This record gives sequence, C-alpha cells and structure tokens, in this order.
Amino acid sequence: MSTRARVGILAIQGDVDAHARMLDRIGAEAVPVLREKDLDGLGALVLPGGESTTISKGLDRLGLYQPIRAFAEAGNAVLGTCAGAILLARTCHNHPVRTLSLIDAVAVRNAYGTQVDSFAVAADPGAVPACEGFRCVFIRAPRLREPGADAGVEVLVRVDGEPVLIRQGRIFACTFHPELTEDVRVHRLLLD
Repeated sequence: MSTRARVGILAIQGDVDAHARMLDRIGAEAVPVLREKDLDGLGALVLPGGESTTISKGLDRLGLYQPIRAFAEAGNAVLGTCAGAILLARTCHNHPVRTLSLIDAVAVRNAYGTQVDSFAVAADPGAVPACEGFRCVFIRAPRLREPGADAGVEVLVRVDGEPVLIRQGRIFACTFHPELTEDVRVHRLLLD
C-alpha cells in the first residue's frame, strides 16, 4: 500500500503533466480531478495555469466550484499557478471570470502582457527564507493586487516589488509557472 501523499490536479486545461512530474519528484502521487468524487482522499489540490475563462467555464460545467471551495475550507492545501491564481482570488479584473474567492487578493488578468511578452526572471531578494532565489517564468501572467494583510495574506515572493507568490493559510496563489523550472520548492510548500 502506498504512503505517498495524493495530490489532485484540476485537469480541465493547462499543463497537468508538468505539475504531475513536479509532484512525482517530491514523492507525491498526482491524481487528475474532473469530478467531485476525484477530491476524495486527496491531501492537496493544484489548479494549473492555462486560460482562466476556459477553466472557469469547465468548473461551472462540471459543478466543481462548491466542491473545491469545500475542499479548501476543510483545511486542505490548494495551489493555483497563473490562471489557477486568478481562480483563487477574491475577484478578477480585466475581463473578469468567476472565481473561487479562496484568497484575499484581486487578480488582474494578463497584466504582464500577451503571450509574446512572456519572460523569466529571478525573484527579488528578501523573500521568505524557504523561497529565496526563485526563477519565475511568466506567460500571460496575472498580477495580484490588494493582498489582504488583515485577512492573514502573506507575500512569500516578489518580482520588481510586486507579489508573485502569496499564501493565506493553506491556500497558495502563484502568478508564475514553477512547473516549468527544475525548482520543486513551490510544490513542496503545498505538502508542508
């Protein structure tokens, strides 16, 4: 019998395989999530990047908004990367989509530009020690505005002074794509 942590990856759209490889590297079992029952027995959930409108419509079509909220509210860890961070936010600006409202921040879609504006850059120094030195890959990335310090939102990583990885309890919103690097620390935070 396996003792590996089981981590779901919302499999509507996005680079599910890259997240699965990262989870495997840290000893976790990746489980695709497309139905409410797929959440049973999971220790954490990843909402991957992709196109937030497509993922939002998929969540609605599959009836997953409330089950994912209940999963998070039960104390389970959730990581949203890029489009996933948009879906975790309190609200969304710049062509709004329905969000899960699980983290007290405003997501601004495509705030770093279009696909051709994609870039990779080192994170600012001074991050939380476990997050020092990240290489951040941005692809049509959102910005996170108004992180609610009163709600316990902690900024873990910044780029050019802007928050790019935040945490509220066990919910993590990441505007970059850690699954496109060799650095497993963002995924490890999810399991710690």
